[in-house]
Amino acid sequence: MNPKKTRPIGQRPKSPAEQLQDERVQRVLATIDCIPEGQVAYYGQVAEEAGLPRSARFVGSVLKRFVNNHSVPWHRVLGSDGTIRVTGGIARDQAKLLRAEGVKVTNGRVKLSDFGWKPDA
Repeated sequence: MNPKKTRPIGQRPKSPAEQLQDERVQRVLATIDCIPEGQVAYYGQVAEEAGLPRSARFVGSVLKRFVNNHSVPWHRVLGSDGTIRVTGGIARDQAKLLRAEGVKVTNGRVKLSDFGWKPDA
């Protein structure tokens, strides 16, 4: 007998577009997990490494969902010039988390030449 696949009541199957979106999110999260402690990357770099060229804004939208999730090192991703792009208390939290990893943050900016992630190095 072939068991029938079931899903929770009231939950519809995901469309192909939703499945693709989930895959893209997973690729971004997997890439961010590769950034070592004490190093930072920028949104466009994460997008490129995840195989999603020209998707820096998408990376930002993914990370926005995880700022309160300590299992995702969202704080290691900055603007392309090394600036902290979030605002308010979240920016203070990001700077604090980076400093705790030994990253020097000055006026909301990290010197990428000193702390930038080099995945192929």
